[in-house]
Amino acid sequence: MQNVRQLFQATCLIAISSLSFYGCSSDDGDDEDLGNWIDRSVFDGSARSGATSFVIGNLGYMGTGYDGDDYLNSFWAYDMEGDYWSQKADFPGAARNAAVGFQINGAGYIGSGYDGVNELDDFYSYDPAVNSWVQIASLPGTQRRSAVGFSANGYGYFGTGYDGENDMKDFWKYDPSSDSWTELEGFGGDKRRAATSFTINDIIYVGTGVANGLYLDDFWAFDPQTETWSKKSDLDEEDDYQITRSNAVGFSLNGYGYFACGAQNGATNSVWEYDPSSDTWEQKTNFEGSTRQDAIAFSNGSRAFVGMGRTGTLYLDDLDEFFPFEEYDEED
Repeated sequence: MQNVRQLFQATCLIAISSLSFYGCSSDDGDDEDLGNWIDRSVFDGSARSGATSFVIGNLGYMGTGYDGDDYLNSFWAYDMEGDYWSQKADFPGAARNAAVGFQINGAGYIGSGYDGVNELDDFYSYDPAVNSWVQIASLPGTQRRSAVGFSANGYGYFGTGYDGENDMKDFWKYDPSSDSWTELEGFGGDKRRAATSFTINDIIYVGTGVANGLYLDDFWAFDPQTETWSKKSDLDEEDDYQITRSNAVGFSLNGYGYFACGAQNGATNSVWEYDPSSDTWEQKTNFEGSTRQDAIAFSNGSRAFVGMGRTGTLYLDDLDEFFPFEEYDEED
């Protein structure tokens, strides 16, 4: 049996060398998907879920969240090169989870969310050079949590989410030069909460999430040059796709997009890779840590990390780095 397995692995290696980014899987159902996860520094603070994050250079910033007892406003930075955490100035708004984070021109932004009683609409900007926060204009639309936020071309974008009674599908644009929000044409897809996004070559892709108790399968691309949406293939386009979920993380790496972990009738650790050139998905090796939802992800485009979150009532503080085109190694 060992010789058979070795022969199969050798065949996979030849196929990977020849076809570059395609994996192969064995007939016996073993997980032979391409991709490897390596443990990185455990978070120094309290385990949490529903935190929010953004990346500036090689630093991943993470704050807010919920630890099972309290809503949080502590704020931290992870150094990708040094593999260590350092605590920064606390987020000044009300402690919360389910907020959004993004960066514009070297400044970080966090806003919206849920404080345990109310949905929120306030926003704050973080200056890493002086480690300080200032409050900026609040979102003029409905207070909400579990929305989507991203940035492009020097602007911030924010939309979807849950206002305490209804799921949303509107989208807004933030201009830091005038500290103002402008409502855009509504998101092309269904209303939703707990969706996620990633950016590839200046195009933002948005999908997953839940509405009316159902996981949503529509998938959309936003072009910030024209501020228009275009529909891509559904997340259940192929029979073997199992991408639909909520409360996942999204990130991009070397020209590919990824959805990882999340809730899929319970916490999951599955990972899917999106190729924008063919509008297709391929499953990668599962996230190596515990199944989880409400995690965070850091990516600077060439390195990517996933961590925190919760599985059931267990709150997590681990962090793993993802290498999508390496063979899985259970020993690292």
